[in-house]
Amino acid sequence: MNKQLPDNLSFGGGAGASTITPFVLACVLVAGLLVLILPRKFLIAPILLVVFLTPFGQQVYVAGFHLFVFRLLIFVASLRLLIAKIGGKTLFRGGFNNLDKLFCLWAFLRGMAAILLYQQGGVVVNQVGLWLDAFGGYFLFRYALQDDEDILRATKIFVPIAAVLAICMSYEFLTRVNVFSYLAGHTIEPWLRNGRVRAQAAFGNSITAGTIGATLLPLFFWLWKSGKAKLLAIIGMASASVVAITSMSSTPVTGYLAGILALCLWQLRRHMREVRWGLVFAVIGLALVMKAPIWYIITKVNIVGGDSWDRANLIDQAVRHFGGWWLIGTRDNANWGDFTWDQCNQYISEGLQGGVFTMLLFFAILSRSFGMLGQKRKQAEGTIQEWYFWCLGAALFAHVICFLGIDYFDQTRTLWFVFLAMISAATVPALAEGAAQEKQTAGLAPVRFRIASPSMESGGLAFAQSRSKPERIQRTTDAASRAQLQTSPPRKRKLTRHSGFNER
Repeated sequence: MNKQLPDNLSFGGGAGASTITPFVLACVLVAGLLVLILPRKFLIAPILLVVFLTPFGQQVYVAGFHLFVFRLLIFVASLRLLIAKIGGKTLFRGGFNNLDKLFCLWAFLRGMAAILLYQQGGVVVNQVGLWLDAFGGYFLFRYALQDDEDILRATKIFVPIAAVLAICMSYEFLTRVNVFSYLAGHTIEPWLRNGRVRAQAAFGNSITAGTIGATLLPLFFWLWKSGKAKLLAIIGMASASVVAITSMSSTPVTGYLAGILALCLWQLRRHMREVRWGLVFAVIGLALVMKAPIWYIITKVNIVGGDSWDRANLIDQAVRHFGGWWLIGTRDNANWGDFTWDQCNQYISEGLQGGVFTMLLFFAILSRSFGMLGQKRKQAEGTIQEWYFWCLGAALFAHVICFLGIDYFDQTRTLWFVFLAMISAATVPALAEGAAQEKQTAGLAPVRFRIASPSMESGGLAFAQSRSKPERIQRTTDAASRAQLQTSPPRKRKLTRHSGFNER
């Protein structure tokens, strides 16, 4: 079969003119002004509200570049970061950490692979835009999210966003009318499945719309568990549930259930190594007894009446054509079979667009994120903060499951950048401080004391510290004290040997 990539997905395609409506443009201008004048801790509020509550695809077209809403805000925020840097302020708490390095290497290699593969002017423009989203977006959120209070504030901001999406998607589900059509300037036709509407609200499709609710649920649960905003937490959890369900898509519903499952594994948090190995052996066992390859188990996930055959087939064809994409990706996946042009799996998409090295870096980002959260959870064991890191891990697990059924391309990509910045803000500062303390402790030379001969007059012991200039204990000058010392029998001092101290 010779399936060709649709024209609207080809490089150089897309809108040839600005499509942003006056209302959305006004919202962007107001948000941009707030980004410049608001204190840093409130910087993220206007960005999240505008990005997630304006229709996907709103853009300003300039000389072949599609400046979407998020990109316009990144330009404004870059000015804010430049001013902060010139003023001598620290942009990223905890410095440039390992997660930052992995992210930058992943984004750079992914873009370079595409440029080398296609060698077209259109792909250069496309990848520059994606680099702007990745580098600009991720480090914008790294600047805006510096500590736990910033993460809590951002999570609270997501509550009204989820509530608005829940109301609009419920209305769309019941009436087949997408209210974001009025903001987009054109009718957004909802997807249908078995006569039921698959609500998508402001997003590119119903799957990504539902993914927002699925991955936010564990964060809203943390609001309730912490006791800091229980009413907001209840509203958030209810809204996230409605968003995931009204999308009528198996991917977000599965991710939603995965997040709940991760929260329920709290009692096994000290035995996660055994749980992970158990999953590995379970997969191996299934592979041995199944007649088809193990990835075809995806076709058994049919929660809302959908068909996941295309996802399993995409994985199967990617395995069969490994030699054609492992280095820098491929442009031929559309010719592999039915629907293989649709890279509806984030992991496979990483390989097909950037090669195996890009795919491995993406897995490294996930592994490092889980490792950082796990280390911090152990450090916080026995405190309420332990739940904090566990909920972040549950949200990350929900993303991992959603990646099996969709590649993030609309506002979900922004959500992913926000979440990675949250992980850095929640873990890196404390980890860096702990490592610095351990290094300082390890670098201290052993403190040794020299015991001087007992004084005939005082019957005491004079100590000299060998690390610095020897200092002898000042003898008592008070006559009464001297007389008391002379009449009192000398006390035997029991010297206890401690680690790092030598007596002689």
